[in-house]
Amino acid sequence: MSENQDQMSAKEKTLFGKEKNPSSIMPKKLTLDSMIQFRCHPGVSCFTACCGGIKIVLTPYDILVLSKRLGIEAHEFLHQYTTPTYLEKTDMPGVMIKMREEDNKCPFVTPDGCTVYSDRPSACRYYPVGMADFHEGGTKDASGNEVHGADDKFFFVVKEDYCKGHEEDKTWTVKEWREDQGIDVRDEMNREWLRLVMRRKSHGHQATLSEQGKRMFFMASTDLQHFKRFIFESSFLDTYVVDEETIQKIKEDDVELMHFSFKYLASSLFGVQFPELQIKEEKIKAKVSEMKTKQDDSVLQAIRQYEDLKADIDSMKPENKK
Repeated sequence: MSENQDQMSAKEKTLFGKEKNPSSIMPKKLTLDSMIQFRCHPGVSCFTACCGGIKIVLTPYDILVLSKRLGIEAHEFLHQYTTPTYLEKTDMPGVMIKMREEDNKCPFVTPDGCTVYSDRPSACRYYPVGMADFHEGGTKDASGNEVHGADDKFFFVVKEDYCKGHEEDKTWTVKEWREDQGIDVRDEMNREWLRLVMRRKSHGHQATLSEQGKRMFFMASTDLQHFKRFIFESSFLDTYVVDEETIQKIKEDDVELMHFSFKYLASSLFGVQFPELQIKEEKIKAKVSEMKTKQDDSVLQAIRQYEDLKADIDSMKPENKK
């Protein structure tokens, strides 16, 4: 096996730096006050080496920010810069950055560094400090409400042989590193979406997500404008009670729309209840019947997108490459 293949094998990551090969994870639990030694800059010999042969899974916020940075619609960004994947050992469809064919590196990286650095994906910001949550799947209290506390989390360092950033003389606390990389902001943006993924993961293989559920998850997670049309151009508002303040927010603010999409997915896929998102009682029975016979245009478009995704994934299976 070549040196490049060795690096790629060690660096093949799933969501946010959790690796298939744990040998590069230092066996020490860290807190926000723990000290680490690391700095990455153009002067290190391995500069941008970590930007190739890696699986960079994108969150909805990553897609929103990068699409705006590039001045293109989300569907165009998905087509040009991403490839399909499944999320964190689940059957939930998502996307990851499509590496360049010529050198297997991120399309946004150059010898001088990342061209979208200030808007880089969340996964890129985490490295080399990962975070684990004992209750990512959702722990509930006696009232059935989910509990997530600071004490449930710990941090760890990923240290790969090729990376020289660990040899730099810069030291700081885990908290300082996370703030410097903008991770705290990303954590807030990604939290509810990650809970969806982890809740699905905690169910294991005994419960399969419906095909319609997968399609809806894919649409709401990747294309907010598509999701907005689903809300305002379908029978959605005839079915759900949504207060006027929320309606105005999701019309005018894409971040508010994104967070609303997380609530909708939690409600429709896992039955989580939200005061601001309730199905109209008189519509429940009618909606069940309607969903069996009619699909809104937005959902039909999501189906076509999902079928393309599924076809792409099938084509990448080894048995179909012979």
